[in-house]
Amino acid sequence: MACRLIVNSSVRLKFRKTRPAAFALLTLLCLTFGTAAHSGTLSVLSQSRWVEVGDIFDGDTFKTSKGERVRLLGINTPEVEHDSSPAQPMGNTARKSLANLIAGQTVRLDFDTQHKDNYGRTLAQIYLRNGTWVNGEMVRSGMAHVYTFTPNLRWAGQLTQLEASARQARLGIWKTQRFAVLEANKVKAEHLGQFRVIRGKVNQHTRKGYAFKIGPLNISIPKKYRSYFRIPPDVKPGDHVFVHGVVRASSSGLYVPLHSPFDMEKISP
Repeated sequence: MACRLIVNSSVRLKFRKTRPAAFALLTLLCLTFGTAAHSGTLSVLSQSRWVEVGDIFDGDTFKTSKGERVRLLGINTPEVEHDSSPAQPMGNTARKSLANLIAGQTVRLDFDTQHKDNYGRTLAQIYLRNGTWVNGEMVRSGMAHVYTFTPNLRWAGQLTQLEASARQARLGIWKTQRFAVLEANKVKAEHLGQFRVIRGKVNQHTRKGYAFKIGPLNISIPKKYRSYFRIPPDVKPGDHVFVHGVVRASSSGLYVPLHSPFDMEKISP
């Protein structure tokens, strides 16, 4: 992780030879500022950079003035109308909310482990010059839900907390039928392919801990994602949980796969 010093290499070499104490201090400052990419506004790291906002496509995607497509990392908003698909509930509202935050502004992109998604879009947390965390604001206001992109989980805990508050207050998307929390015993085939937040009581648990049931719904952690869990989920029969994921079908019935520890929340009954 290199600090961006506005000097060329020959100057740095002379500086190191002639002023060793000063060079050591400058190196220390670089390392110190190198930990501040998330919370500060200094763009001294290669993993943070500023861009000018161009077109805004929907509530979680925009294009920079230079044509770079940016996807807000860790969140998902309702779809706007595209091709032959109609807009989802609050899709246009979410787009307007993002536009109100970033349109015409210069914003900072902060990155996690992977910088690009499978569509070539840049994955980033977005910050305004005044320090506003745009991804967090979209979730806090109920315009977006958390959507974990493994292995990019650095901000997932904070986003999950913001979402829990928005859900409890039934803000934005959480008061719509499409995105409202589903009870496990009401999940049906019509929900296949939908990303949903589902609430239920654990009634069955496997010995290894990587699968359990809430009502009739199977919850599992595929092997490829188990490395993101330090230990299997701490659940037992009788626990009440929220799970986040896409409803899928198998020979044993409907199920939801979990991709990260942030895809499940234990709750008080």
